[in-house]
Amino acid sequence: MHAIYAWLIGPFVEFDFLRRALVGALALSLSGAPVGVFLMLRRMSLTGDAMAHAILPGAAIGYLLYGLSLPAMTFGGLAAGFVVALLAGAVARLTQLREDASMAAFYLLSLALGVTIVSLRGSNVDLLHVLFGSVLALDDATLILLGAVAVITLFTLAALWRPLVVECVDPGFLRSVSRAGAPTHLIFLVLLVLNLVAGFHALGTLLAVGVIVLPAVSARFWARQVTGMAAVAIAVAALSGWLGLALSYHHGLPAGPAIILVAGVIYVLSLCLGPVGGLVWRALPGRHLEA
Repeated sequence: MHAIYAWLIGPFVEFDFLRRALVGALALSLSGAPVGVFLMLRRMSLTGDAMAHAILPGAAIGYLLYGLSLPAMTFGGLAAGFVVALLAGAVARLTQLREDASMAAFYLLSLALGVTIVSLRGSNVDLLHVLFGSVLALDDATLILLGAVAVITLFTLAALWRPLVVECVDPGFLRSVSRAGAPTHLIFLVLLVLNLVAGFHALGTLLAVGVIVLPAVSARFWARQVTGMAAVAIAVAALSGWLGLALSYHHGLPAGPAIILVAGVIYVLSLCLGPVGGLVWRALPGRHLEA
């Protein structure tokens, strides 16, 4: 018991910066994981990755003008994310190019432009901060932002839960019985961008989508209902943040990548051992039906 306390609890009791990092990781888990479940069910996981990179130019412009200013980088990231989403949708509607291809094109342009803008003013340390975040250096303003995004996300999901679920299962049916389809999709994209910007401040643009997608795809192997998937995804994300920070502290690893690596290990274990379509369970002989 002493070893478990020293490894998993002691560092968070002793160091304030680890407690702040844990609170930030838990806030991201509460908001990002349920969004990731709907992202996965809509087959938009790679779109989430593209959107994570799309916010980089706006955040970089905010950094170029005001330095590492939380409001400037937040509003810049939000603006860039919405602009790229609208441009990708417009290109898909006005040309023969599909939305995923246009999103990929804008994602590559956004990543290159953002890195270039940061490099114009900052050092390699600043570039690493933008790309990989600084979860161990969260200040009060950033924690308030993460908490506000979590509250907004949870209340919005509670209000739109039924149309979101119906749109994932049968969007044609939702369009036939209600006009909520298009507004629901738009609001979901807003939630996605909000959570990516929040994750950007903690984990950077390259890893922000990891805390959204990996817990969601892990939860797919443990639950069949959407509500169950969201609950499991939150638990997986929170556990990844806790274990990742502990691993980072004890072994001197970068905190953000450590969190995502733990989430990746949980995904592999879920893929192998999960009772809902896991490889081990699929390999077991099924029960024969009896008359």
